[in-house]
Amino acid sequence: MNQTFKDHFAPVAASYADFRPTYPPALFAWLASLVPRHELAWDCAAGSGQASSDLAAHFARVVATDASPAQIAAAVPHPRIDYRVAPAEASGLPAASVDLVTVAQALHWFDLAGFYAEVRRVLHPGGVLAVWTYGVLTIEGAEVDTLVQHFYHDTVGPYWPPERAHVENGYRALPFPFAELAAPPFAMEAFWTLSQLLGYFRSWSATGRFVTANGYDPVALLERQLVPLWKEEGAKRKVTWPLALRVGR
Repeated sequence: MNQTFKDHFAPVAASYADFRPTYPPALFAWLASLVPRHELAWDCAAGSGQASSDLAAHFARVVATDASPAQIAAAVPHPRIDYRVAPAEASGLPAASVDLVTVAQALHWFDLAGFYAEVRRVLHPGGVLAVWTYGVLTIEGAEVDTLVQHFYHDTVGPYWPPERAHVENGYRALPFPFAELAAPPFAMEAFWTLSQLLGYFRSWSATGRFVTANGYDPVALLERQLVPLWKEEGAKRKVTWPLALRVGR
């Protein structure tokens, strides 16, 4: 894995903050139940804070780090969240100070050896590391979903970085040198308008690279295909993502 940080998301940081789906609250309640203390959680590679605010409901303080200044700049302030620009391998946190470390949709970018060493350094005895990823969405309506799958796999497919393969296989091919805990099933669901769905597609790093390479927005063409299938402006459709977790002490 590339150990030099590449900011794949700076060009789409604003739309990333606006349009990323949210994780199920039950996920964070379960994670909080695994640790004896609830003083400090470290949300590593936090992006613009999609998971950080949910962690703040269960922990007295959350430190949310990301190597991308653009992502941190797009985060919404919260009284219990300390946003910092920092790489995964050097959090700046004191040793044995963290009760829970989380990585949402980002482990595939890391220097894993360096990150895992940092996790062992900062975790308090009894602490837990939880990493998760969500794969390709499916959307209500066969015709709509067919167009969405074509957009993901074929239109912007060539612009996903190689690390994307780890997302699609739920991180099962990545090393995870911790005593692993079985996780209950969790699903991510949203009910989105067409505008929200298109905004999500524009938040993809692959979409940003497509625009850079080709000079136009591929989502605009998809929009013209989806409008007649959507029926009503403002109507919402169910969107589902598979959520894969690896959790260990």
